[in-house]
Amino acid sequence: MTEISPVPEGVPAYQHRTVLLDEAVDALNLTGERVNGIYIDGTFGRGGHSRLLLSRLGPQGRLFAFDKDLQAIATAEQINDPRFTIVHDSFATMQDALAARGITQVDGILLDLGISSPQVDDATRGFSFRQDGPLDMRMDTTRGMSAADWLAIAPEQQLEKVIRDYGEERFAFQIAKAVAARRAVEPISTTRQLAAIVAHAVKTREKGKDPATRTFQAIRIFINKELEDLEQGLIAAYAMLAPGARMSVISFHSLEDRMVKQFLASKAKVEQPDRRLPIRAVDLPQPLMKLVDKTKPSDEEVSANPRARSAVLRVAERLGAPA
Repeated sequence: MTEISPVPEGVPAYQHRTVLLDEAVDALNLTGERVNGIYIDGTFGRGGHSRLLLSRLGPQGRLFAFDKDLQAIATAEQINDPRFTIVHDSFATMQDALAARGITQVDGILLDLGISSPQVDDATRGFSFRQDGPLDMRMDTTRGMSAADWLAIAPEQQLEKVIRDYGEERFAFQIAKAVAARRAVEPISTTRQLAAIVAHAVKTREKGKDPATRTFQAIRIFINKELEDLEQGLIAAYAMLAPGARMSVISFHSLEDRMVKQFLASKAKVEQPDRRLPIRAVDLPQPLMKLVDKTKPSDEEVSANPRARSAVLRVAERLGAPA
């Protein structure tokens, strides 16, 4: 694991350990002519994967990184390397962003879908219930509606659906009802307020897990359109991969991992025709991708960085002709 430091002036110096750092970069197979290829780091974060990719790129290689977080952008702008470009946007826009630069194919794509430790640990961002702070939760604080603003206006049925579907929370009905009741009395504007409401509504919880965990996850995913971005990003990534190029995707919860697994599986499988039909082997449908690997953090990594425990890395390789 690598701690990214130092950070620019004005950016809080929270430590961040990049999960599955070597494994995700190794899987892209930067060897031979590929060292001078074009790569995408879809989630710059604090730059762990980007810096390792740059260390392995040849002099003609290019790396484009994406992030919605302004603090991540500030960190990325400190990298003085002509091979590196940072884009302040979601990785879901990668196809259009690179097409505008005359690039339609790349040699590898890495997506680390987790939020960074600085985002979680900075109380002013509102991601965590462990510290009191404004209930914001936006990755990009220059765009969109904060969690507090959404909680103030969302219909109770929508609250329940978001908490149930994105948080896989079995007490979604009770939590939504409690939120609606509290906001009728006073605005819900801080993380501690929301955590207390959820704790009162949830009667039982898994040992060692805070009652607010699933609700905070659900609201964060919804506010930032994380699953929509992932769906669009996977489609764009597949379309941009050159034949033989690989995609490394690290997910941190079951909703993300399920989407990644199903998408990659859909490209790796083909419908086989009736065996009784006179079709030559060369004319049989061929898979579009090859599943390369599935990796989880080692016990040593989880011991050093408990936040890595739920991570899953899936790797697939593009086959055949360009998309």
